[in-house]
Amino acid sequence: MNKQRKTNLIFWLFLAPVLFTFIMVIVIPFFMGIFYSFTNWSSSARADSTLQFVGLANFKNSFQDPSFIYSFIITSLYTVLNVLFINAVALILALVVTSRLKLKNIYRVGFFIPNLIGGLVLGYIWQFIFNNAIPALGNIIPVLDFLSNPDNLVLSKVGSSVTALVIVGTWQYAGYIMMIYVAAIEGVPESLFEAATIDGANEFQKFKNITVPMVAQAFTITMFLTLVQSFKQFDVNVSLTAGGPSAIFRGTPLFGTELLSLNIYNTAFVKNMLAEGQARAVVFFVVLVVISVIQVSINKKKEVEL
Repeated sequence: MNKQRKTNLIFWLFLAPVLFTFIMVIVIPFFMGIFYSFTNWSSSARADSTLQFVGLANFKNSFQDPSFIYSFIITSLYTVLNVLFINAVALILALVVTSRLKLKNIYRVGFFIPNLIGGLVLGYIWQFIFNNAIPALGNIIPVLDFLSNPDNLVLSKVGSSVTALVIVGTWQYAGYIMMIYVAAIEGVPESLFEAATIDGANEFQKFKNITVPMVAQAFTITMFLTLVQSFKQFDVNVSLTAGGPSAIFRGTPLFGTELLSLNIYNTAFVKNMLAEGQARAVVFFVVLVVISVIQVSINKKKEVEL
């Protein structure tokens, strides 16, 4: 056995366990899910003898369900806000910790730590803050007494609940995205800033004409990560709002902050409509792939322009 064939054999031997796990856990369940989305699959129809093809019925029923359409709308709104706030905050933090600020490495660690906290735990912590800590300020500080009014609770209205989800999402994820921006900013040659200083450029001009074009690739990565993370949001949604408060859409009462992932979960495991839940997951996957491809393509073109 020559050296090249031996190297290839070792490579595939090391790769085999990971590849096997990926195929068994991701690939096979993915195609099984697509198959089941065209059937009447449920907890009472799992045996092959009772499993029947129903064509596009599950997809049709999904798009006729107001809760699914509403979840798409509220998820899109949440995603836009979340992507904007996370990237804006992360970029500001990155500029702060790459400056000549003292103890900047400690700040980096502090900003990153929230990303290490699990989403479920994070949601319950912030639920306590919104429902207990903030109203308590109204009882302590007379000027803020409106905060103690039950009608003014952050999680009591749909609009403020979505805002709360964005706040928690930004607090959790901005530190992680910050590290990507930090790596990109630190890769910008210092000589460019020195030359700009000599030419009389101010800090904003340096940021606009040097920093932004030089970190354009980072924008592509961070936009993609935050877009996907926002669309797939589930754990914080469950623990912070559990889909509430209620809302009315097309004359139907439904959960006001039920994002797509939670809607799919509730359809499959709460309502016991496994096949329809799987059909919604397939639609969710297709939409996410299309949006992600468009976003990356647009950002790539921007990179060339910059």
